[in-house]
This record gives sequence, C-alpha cells and structure tokens, in this order.
Amino acid sequence: MAESMRGLKRSHRCTEVSTSNIGEKVTVMGWVQRRRNLGSLIFIDLRDRSGLLQIVFDETRVGTDGFAKAGTLRSEFVIAVEGTIQKRTAAVNENLKTGDIEVIAESLRILSESDTPPFPIEENSQTKDDLRLKYRYLDLRRPDMQRNLILRSKVAYLMREFMYKEGFIEVETPMLTKSTPEGARDYLVPSRVHPGSFYALPQSPQLFKQLLMCSGYDRYFQITRCFRDEDLRADRQPEFTQADMELSFVDEDDVIDVNERLLAYIFKEAIGVELTIPFPRMPWQEAMDRFGSDKPDTRFGMELTDVSAVVKDCDFSVFTSALENGGSVRGICVPGKGDLGRKQIDKLVDLAKTYGAKGLAYVQLKTDGTVKSSFSKFFTEEGMQKLIDAMGAKEGDLLLFAADKNKVVWDVLGAMRLHMAKEMDLLDPDQYNFLWVTEFPLLEWSEEENRYKAMHHPFTMPMEEDWDKVDTEPGAVRARAYDIVLNGTELGGGSIRIHQDDIQEKMFEVLGFTQEQAWNQFGFLLGAFQYGVPPHAGLAYGLDRMVMHMVHADSIRDVIAFPKVKDASCLMTNAPDTVDSKQLEELGLAVIAKEGV
Repeated sequence: MAESMRGLKRSHRCTEVSTSNIGEKVTVMGWVQRRRNLGSLIFIDLRDRSGLLQIVFDETRVGTDGFAKAGTLRSEFVIAVEGTIQKRTAAVNENLKTGDIEVIAESLRILSESDTPPFPIEENSQTKDDLRLKYRYLDLRRPDMQRNLILRSKVAYLMREFMYKEGFIEVETPMLTKSTPEGARDYLVPSRVHPGSFYALPQSPQLFKQLLMCSGYDRYFQITRCFRDEDLRADRQPEFTQADMELSFVDEDDVIDVNERLLAYIFKEAIGVELTIPFPRMPWQEAMDRFGSDKPDTRFGMELTDVSAVVKDCDFSVFTSALENGGSVRGICVPGKGDLGRKQIDKLVDLAKTYGAKGLAYVQLKTDGTVKSSFSKFFTEEGMQKLIDAMGAKEGDLLLFAADKNKVVWDVLGAMRLHMAKEMDLLDPDQYNFLWVTEFPLLEWSEEENRYKAMHHPFTMPMEEDWDKVDTEPGAVRARAYDIVLNGTELGGGSIRIHQDDIQEKMFEVLGFTQEQAWNQFGFLLGAFQYGVPPHAGLAYGLDRMVMHMVHADSIRDVIAFPKVKDASCLMTNAPDTVDSKQLEELGLAVIAKEGV
C-alpha cells in the first residue's frame, strides 16, 4: 500500500551528493532501477532524472520492518529513503557519477507501487518504437531520453538568453489564424460562433512577425509551436517547435552574422563544441551541381561530376536522349567499391528507381585491373577511358551515372552519395559542418497546379539583378533567400522580405493571384504595408532538428516529449479520434465517410 510523504522533504537529487557529503543525513526519492538481495543486505539502485544512487538496507540500521519492506521492492516502485552518506564498502563503480558512495538507509517509505513495465527502463533501448510510443510516459523515464529533453530545455534557455542580449523582444503570436493558400496543408479548426468558418493553425508566424516589423518592434524573437499537415519522415512532425526571428533595417550579412554567433554560443554552452565562424556560403546552383541537394552533407566527398560533354557523341541512347531532352548526364565516384557483387549493384539500381530514375548506369574498376560496365558495348575503349578520366577514378573505384532531367539526376545521385556514405561509415556524428545555402530560385514550377509557386513564400525579395527576367524567364529569377544547413539537414531558412508595393504586386501576379485574391488572402498585411514598412528580413530554425543533431539521435521523435508517428497519430492517446455527435452539431459539421476508408 502506498504511503504518504508527510513529514519528509527531499534534500538532494540522486547525483547531487558526493564524497563531500560523507557522514551527512539525506532524504532521497525516486524510482527503483533494480534490487539485489544478498541475504543480510539489500541493495537498491535508486533513479531520478539526475542519475543513479546506491541505497543499502541493513537490518541493524533500518529495522526489521524496514528491511522486510525493502525486500518487497520491485522495478519502478517509487520510494523515499532517509539515510546517511558513506564511502562505498564494496567495489567502486567508475561508470556512475555516484559510484564511490552509497546511502545507508535508516527509513523507507513506499510512495507508489508499480506493475511490471512492458519493457526495461534502460539506456539505448532495443524496444520497438511503436511499443515505446504507446507507453511514452515510461519511455521518457529512460536516462537517455531524459538527457535529450533536459538538453533541449537548455538550448531553449540559451537561445532566449542570447537573443535578449542582442536586443530581441519575445512576442507571442496567435495559434488560431487565417488559412492561406501557399505552402503545406493547414490544420483547420472549425469556429462554433462563426458557422462554416475555420481558423488555421499556423505553419509559421511569418505574417505576424512581418506585421511586428511594421509596428516598429525592430527585433522580434519567439520559440513557438507550428503545424503542417504533411507526410512525415525522420526529421518531420505535424506539430513542431520553431525558433523564429525577424529584424528590421538589415541585409543578408546582418542576419547571417547574428545567427552564426547564436549557433556558436549554443553549441559551446550546451555541448562544449567550438564552432568556427563565419560558416562557408554556397549558392543553390553550386550546391545542386556538386551535391545533388540544396541541403548538402559536406562531411565527405563523392561530389557529382557533369560528364554531359564527354558522352554527347556516344552511341548509348540512354545518355544521348537525356541530353537531347534538355537534361544531363552526371556521375559520382565511390572510392574502393569497384568489386561490389551483382546483387549489391542491383540494390543500388533499385534504390535509384525510388528517386525517379529509369535505371542506374555503372562502371566497375576492379582491383584485378579489369573494367566492367553496364554500357561498355556502346563505348569505344578510348571513349570509356575519357569517361573514367573525367570522373577522376582509379583502380578499385565504382562509378555510378544518372541520365535524365536535371532534377531527377540531382535527386538520384544526391541520395546515392548519402546512401554510400552511410554504407562506408563516412558520417562522423561528432563533426558539425555548417553551411549557408544562398541564392535559391525565387519560383518553382508546379506540375500539379500548372503554375509557378514561391519556393519559400510570396514575400521573399528577388535579387535585383534578376528581376527583369520575371516575365520572360521566371524560373531563372534568384531569391535573396538563405538556408542554414548542418550535416545534410536544413536547420532553418529565411530571406530578405519584399517591402515595396510594386514588387509585391508583381510577385502575386506571377503566382497567379488577382489583386482581389491577394487582398482577400493577405489584406491585413498588405494594408499594413501602406503605412510605412521598414526593410526587414528573418529566419526560423527547427528547434527539434537542431537538438536531434546535438544528441546524435536518428529521429526528432527522440527529442520531443510526446511525438506523433508516421501517419500523424499518437499511439499513447489514440489521437486523432472520433468526437461526440453533439460537438459536431454545435460546430455545424457532418462527417461523410469516404469509399474504401
């Protein structure tokens, strides 16, 4: 039966005691990690969020009843112990912070009993994710999960501290906002008092932070929740935390400078990593041409090589037809993998197809000096050697080629170099390669909607030297946009904003908005722009992604307390779920079943 805490006050967390406390009387509370009964002595490993502390129950000190009670303890019982710190009488445990001391118990209270947990509460759990997430409240007791969330809390604190010192003002923006047509799908919230109308949960505070610049707040900052109804992956959740900022009277260099100093401060103070600033910068086009990605991982080589000019006169129709259709032929050189077997090559071909390729051409420079290629019969010996030389390959290397439209080629080879780097164990988690990717395209063509869409958002400033192409070559106009990338992950992105009426009106026109549509969707912002708007710019980080890299987690689920799974559901609460019909009636809603659902 559970007992009361009455009369007891915790004096220390488990690892807040040390050899300096020897001889002191303490009161500690926590969960039983494990019990070892040696007959005359019972040892308990007590766990709280700070770590483990060994408790020793000796019948001569704790009494007969207390000793008997200690014998009933099981894993995850919650207990309170009064006792005295002493130096360990048995072997010192150098793996524990408190491995050289123990508490000799003088009293024990069982505050709560526990059923047998469905999985062990231990570091580096091998339990399947679905079971961990179903019992997330137990999973969160694991020391590595607790360290992750404690570090996340520290990162948020450090951000606030730095931003305050830099003159930023923290302002909360609304959670219930107006739905806008650009970007990912909104999560909609029906209004009871406005039947048939809906709020949208914010995908970001973008419009509100621009309004704050119009309101003269100069430097705004917020750590806020954002929501996007999109397909999930390892570094994406339907609700996530964004560290958001906006600054007035600045250019790209100003925004980049403050953010480099912010990151250097956080990484040093949170995990003891010294970052070298300034970070390198790379235009979007260069990133795509060299790495096949606008968020390149620069911890290893295997960069893409454009061999279009080398193969343009060959007899291999896969290459030549790609070039005739305006595409390219590019390859990567995988060092030391020239002797891969056929089954392994076939797996690479299958992987390439998942990224839109029709296939994957290859050349193996085997260590026995022979050359094996999937297209050798279409090349002369001289032509093959020119191709090998163009790739900078040597004996023992593997060459992989993609031929298609540039986007497909980039996607395939960008994914292939990452796959091979993982296979070859080239990704050092303790190496932090930051990179600014700049000069993104302002617009991207949507096949689905048959129109141009803003690559970032409709308020991104174009580069002045490209603006004259907006009517003739919209896809060639570059944006004054910048992303901060870490080890192949986009940590955040931002841009210089449009603050001139004529450019903003033209931007909406290019995106297919009539003036009426633009004012209907964004009238509150456009109206504010008529009353004096300063030049402004901003950036937003995915806080979850940043912490994920800092703790070397494979998924952002391991740095979020209560995450969703791939289908955006919560296994612990069973959300989303049906609601009472009365609630639907109050909202004027009816649920219509879809066929096959």
